[in-house]
Amino acid sequence: MSLARDMMTIAAVSAGAFFFLAGTVGLLRFPDTLTRLHALTKADNLGLGLVVLGLLPQAAGLRDGSKLVGIWLLGLLAGATVSQLIARAARQGQLNR
Repeated sequence: MSLARDMMTIAAVSAGAFFFLAGTVGLLRFPDTLTRLHALTKADNLGLGLVVLGLLPQAAGLRDGSKLVGIWLLGLLAGATVSQLIARAARQGQLNR
């Protein structure tokens, strides 16, 4: 059972790392602020979710698992808030490329 749990962890964390990398590539390659922001937030949210999903089977108990889920939810909330503020500033012309 430990091997299956370890394989799930490796697969999910690797997939999460891939989405983090894809978001970074989108950040570097897309032409304007809004498309960069869109690529980065979508990929980072999915990447963080996959990393947390991969780490959940390795958690020692329910308390540690709930901490991981809490960190994920705070990351989602922070990412949505910051991306909204950046997008608003970009739409108002306060940001340069």
